[in-house]
Amino acid sequence: MICPDMIAFAAQLPRTGGVAGLDLGTKTIGVAVSDGLRSVASPLLTIRRRKFGLDAQALLAIVAERDLRGLILGLPMNMDGSEGPRCQSTRAFARNLENLTDLPISFWDERLSTVAAERAMLEADLSRAKRAEAIDHVAAAFILQGALDRLRYLGAQ
Repeated sequence: MICPDMIAFAAQLPRTGGVAGLDLGTKTIGVAVSDGLRSVASPLLTIRRRKFGLDAQALLAIVAERDLRGLILGLPMNMDGSEGPRCQSTRAFARNLENLTDLPISFWDERLSTVAAERAMLEADLSRAKRAEAIDHVAAAFILQGALDRLRYLGAQ
């Protein structure tokens, strides 16, 4: 089920259980996961994109292995807040994935998540090669952490 916003997403989630955050690129999918209480997002891995069916199979294997309860997809909005072709591609991916799982799926504005991830890795003094290897799943963790913070705020109201 695709949820139009975090309020609808929160309503579909059980009280506990981890969620995944995805940074969808044209060549890779960065994957991050939360702990069961949805407090902390951790970078997990990067999937090399092939065909949708294979990509979805890899994602759903992670979901099953970790007993995840929802999916947050980074939505690559333009800096002016408008949606371009990459947003359309992300929404299409979500619609296709919705046909394969009953998990709630929602979106989180990912503007500048890759920049934040790059900055964090530079501060950690990672080499260029290590940064290139990790950037996608670290960006996914930034996306997921933003969504987790919003979910926590919604729970406090």
